[in-house]
Amino acid sequence: MNYSETDLHTLKTFYERQLLQDTVPFWFPRSVDEQYGGYLLMRDQDGSLIDDDKAVWIQGRAAWLLATLYNTVAPKQEWIDASRSGINFLFDHCFDTDGQMFFHVTRDGKPIRKRRYFFSETFAVIAMAAYAKASGDEGIAQKARELFGKCIEYATVPGLLPAKFTSTRPSKGIGVPMIMINTAQQLRETIGDERCDGYIEKWIKEIETDFVKHDIKCVMEQVAPDGSIIDHIDGRTLNPGHAIEGAWFILHEAKYRNNDAHLIELGCTMLDYMWERGWDKEHGGILYYRDVYDRPVQEYWQDMKFWWPHNEVIIATLLAYTLTGNEKYARWHKMVHDYAYDKFHDPVNGEWFGYLHRDGSLAQTAKGNLFKGPFHLPRQEWYCMHLLKQLK
Repeated sequence: MNYSETDLHTLKTFYERQLLQDTVPFWFPRSVDEQYGGYLLMRDQDGSLIDDDKAVWIQGRAAWLLATLYNTVAPKQEWIDASRSGINFLFDHCFDTDGQMFFHVTRDGKPIRKRRYFFSETFAVIAMAAYAKASGDEGIAQKARELFGKCIEYATVPGLLPAKFTSTRPSKGIGVPMIMINTAQQLRETIGDERCDGYIEKWIKEIETDFVKHDIKCVMEQVAPDGSIIDHIDGRTLNPGHAIEGAWFILHEAKYRNNDAHLIELGCTMLDYMWERGWDKEHGGILYYRDVYDRPVQEYWQDMKFWWPHNEVIIATLLAYTLTGNEKYARWHKMVHDYAYDKFHDPVNGEWFGYLHRDGSLAQTAKGNLFKGPFHLPRQEWYCMHLLKQLK
């Protein structure tokens, strides 16, 4: 199949309506914590709170979303004010005395948990950068660039962060180059930083060289330091939706570079490999984990359907289609779009449920927790809306 101009216009209208009339209103303004700052995002299907703790990742993500809406959709005062609340909460409560950020804090900002990696920092970078663009606050912009520099150190200097494993079986994950590509892209496209282009090139090359395996048509989630496959359960475990998220980061870079042919090929190849590995041919939707050699996967949720991989695959397939015109990607986009909005979307209360069983039945009703909040879904709807607007 191919999408006609009318089809693409209908999709653009759909994503815009879902974002602004369904997804964002589920979260805001009620999630802004007027007492302590930041956001109260752990919510049940009807929007009621199930916990008032705060996940630092999602504080940054929500602040990014609100500032991005201000920058790219409409300069609404309530959006920039709400974004500022999240930025202030991050500065006031989410940095430890050693400069690293926490992962989980109480409502009033007391630390509960810290993790061994720096994703809280990357989400803070994109939040600060988007807010700095919205507000014109050069002080915040400089802090975003400084924190990006710390993220580069964390990503490149061995031993700077505590190790999760011993040195017996060294490994590295695709998550670090992936998240750093997107962080650099966001920084570059909001306030700018001369380091971004070079580092994006470096991290794409690392993914292409070490994680993309053409001989077995796969994108690995974890490899040995030299890029070889670690033939143990953890080393064999694939996350198709995560790899496809990496594919669209690379396709986005291809588009930024005036449709760079090599990057289009690389991103589409990653999408092709992991669609084949991840799409559930029996029930539809994206399976959460697979084994590279089709052996049993250790995690018990391996065949569940989580919300966020579907958001990433919706973006990747639409972006691949607009860059290549290949009807396969239009067909795949329609398949994942139709599945996701039929199974995850809550037509009564808005937003998406997060977790389904393999057959598409609801596993639980939470819309927000330590990992789910206003990011993957609104980012998908925002990105697809703007991508389709640019086709005019």
